[in-house]
Amino acid sequence: MSVYGASGTSVDIRLKKVSKIYHEGENVSGVVVVHSKNEIKHDGITLSMDGSVSLQLSTKSTGVFEAFYNSVKPIQLLSYCLDVCKAGKLPPGKTEIPFEFPLRAKGSKTLYETYHGVFVNVQYLLKCDLKRPILNKDLQKVAEFIVEYADGEKAVTKPVEFKITPESLQNVKEKSKIPRFAVHGKLDSTICNICKPFTGEIVVERCEAPVKSIELQLVRVETCGCAEGYARDATEIQNIQIGEGDVVHETSIPIYMVFPRLFTCPTLITSNFKVEFEVNVVIIFDDDHLINENFPIRLTRF
Repeated sequence: MSVYGASGTSVDIRLKKVSKIYHEGENVSGVVVVHSKNEIKHDGITLSMDGSVSLQLSTKSTGVFEAFYNSVKPIQLLSYCLDVCKAGKLPPGKTEIPFEFPLRAKGSKTLYETYHGVFVNVQYLLKCDLKRPILNKDLQKVAEFIVEYADGEKAVTKPVEFKITPESLQNVKEKSKIPRFAVHGKLDSTICNICKPFTGEIVVERCEAPVKSIELQLVRVETCGCAEGYARDATEIQNIQIGEGDVVHETSIPIYMVFPRLFTCPTLITSNFKVEFEVNVVIIFDDDHLINENFPIRLTRF
């Protein structure tokens, strides 16, 4: 999508790769496209490429750790800037200006995978600025591209079997009020390839109360902090229903979930922040009481 100025001039950034996915060591190339009805004067066109990790404290943590504020500054992973066109004039119509950047980290930094979270964000942006003479508004266009690991830890199958009964529940004050039930199941692996679906099965053996719904919840656990303290926040990424109503007992219900792009990434643990993931199996009874079984999972790219 192009950005148009009042004079009918537009600026756009088009990458060579349609997928916009790049790996460290590759070149990020494309063209800056300027559309104009008339000849335009400009004071230069610059293009910058930036990669950074932005960390944000949740409202419940703000004011608790004052020393935090230093560690919550954005972490710059890469930064390049180049003049793609010197000051001058552009003819009417469409002008394409090619560019190319090497995708390399700044100093000893690591290029983490693109990730859009709530309190942790890893983003890689191209920003084009077309500077105009006085009384004319400058034009700016920002485009995001995606970074993925070229190699790394391979997922090793680690199946987990589980059984949920009133006796196995924790953090319950009055277990006597919980209906008698027994649920068992299996997760095919808690170490997961992010490109493949999360699978398993669940079986309701018996249950005194009618079941309203069985759901699978994917949760991100983001930790920001430093030596003075950490803020750890768990938020929902997605929730899918795998069983509707009072399901047939002693019948295997398949678990199948695709990891959403950008909102998940390979599990990331650094000195300043962590991005981890968990899966909750949630069983909701007809009276809206629910039981929840939590499983930490590890995501890999391969």
